[in-house]
Amino acid sequence: MLAYIARRILLMIPTLFGILALSFVIVQFAPGGPVERVLAQIQGQDSGATSRFGGAGDAAMARAGAASDLSSRYRGAQGLDPKFIAELEKQFGFDKPPLERFWLMIRRYAVFDFGNSYFRDAPVLSLIREKLPVSISLGLWMTFLSYAISIPLGIAKAKHEGEAFDIWTSAVIIIGYAIPSFLFAILLIVLFAGGSFWQVFPLRGLTSDDFATLSWFGKVKDYLWHIVLPVTALALGSFATTTFLTKNAFIDEIRKQYVITARMKGLSERRVLYGHVFRNAMLIVIAGFPGAFISAFFTGALLIETIFSLDGLGLLSFESTINRDYPVVFANLYIFALLGLLVNLLSDLMYAWIDPRIDFETRDV
Repeated sequence: MLAYIARRILLMIPTLFGILALSFVIVQFAPGGPVERVLAQIQGQDSGATSRFGGAGDAAMARAGAASDLSSRYRGAQGLDPKFIAELEKQFGFDKPPLERFWLMIRRYAVFDFGNSYFRDAPVLSLIREKLPVSISLGLWMTFLSYAISIPLGIAKAKHEGEAFDIWTSAVIIIGYAIPSFLFAILLIVLFAGGSFWQVFPLRGLTSDDFATLSWFGKVKDYLWHIVLPVTALALGSFATTTFLTKNAFIDEIRKQYVITARMKGLSERRVLYGHVFRNAMLIVIAGFPGAFISAFFTGALLIETIFSLDGLGLLSFESTINRDYPVVFANLYIFALLGLLVNLLSDLMYAWIDPRIDFETRDV
C-alpha cells in the first residue's frame, strides 16, 4: 500500500503541472488583464487605480500624448506615457516572456509561495487563510448533513422499493434537485430571515457583532444560528445523487445469493442489512464522496456566499477572476486541484479499509 500511495503522490506532480500550464495558456489569450484594468480606471479618473504605484500615475498624466508601441497593445492606453505603461508591466511581471513567467510561477508554487495579490495589497496565502473558515463551514456542514440524511433515506427506500414511501420520497428529492440552491436561499430568507414572515435566523455573516464577548457556549450557539439557512439552502438540492446511489447499491446487494443464504439461516433483517449488505453497498457511495466534498467545499457556494454575505473562497475566486487578479486565481486553482487529488487518494484508502479484499498493489495506478 505504501508503494501505491507513493506512486499516486508522484503522479500528482505532472497532473498539477498540466492544470497550471493549460490555465496559463488560456489566460494568455483571454481578453483584458491587470494592466488593462488599471488603465481603464485611470481613464475613468479613478485615483485608487494608481495609488499603489507611487507617483507614476501623476507623471504619466503629465506626459500624456506621447506615442508608443506599448500603448497600442492595450485598450485605453492612448495618451499615456509609455514609461508608465512599462512600469505597470514590470509591476505585474509582464515585462518577462510568457515561458519565463510560467517557470517562475511553477518554482514558487512548488514551495507554496503564491506572491501578493495585484489589487488587494496582501499576500495571497493570507487572503486564502482569511476566507477559508467560511468555505470550510459551508463545505463540511453541507457534506455531513447531506450524507447523514441521504444514506439512511437511501437504505429505507431500498427496503420499501416500489411502495408509496419510495414513490413520494423520490418525487420530493427530484423536485429538490431540480430547484437551484440560490432559489432555496431566497425562499428561506423570505420565510425565516425577516423577508415577509418570520425573523427567526440572521441574514448576514457567520457570527454576530458581539461574538467576541460571548461565552464558549454562546459562541457555538451563535455560529450554529447563523449557519442554518446557508447550509440548508446548499444541502436541500444535494440529496438526490447520494440517496439514489445508496438505494441502487443496496438493491443490487439485497438481490445477491449471499443475502438469500443469510436469510435462510434465520438471521434477522437488520442483521442481514447492516451486518452483511451495508459494507458491500457502501463502497460505491464512498467512491462518490470526493466529488461531493469538492463540489460542496469549492464550487457550490458562490451564490450562497453572495446572498448571505459570507466572504469565503468562492466569492474570492469569482472577484479575483473578474478583476484579473491572476496570483489569487492561480493560487486558488492550484490549491483546489491539489486538495482534489489528495481527497481522491483518501477515497481509495477508504476503499481498502472498508473492504480488505481490494488490493491496489496488484494493479496499475
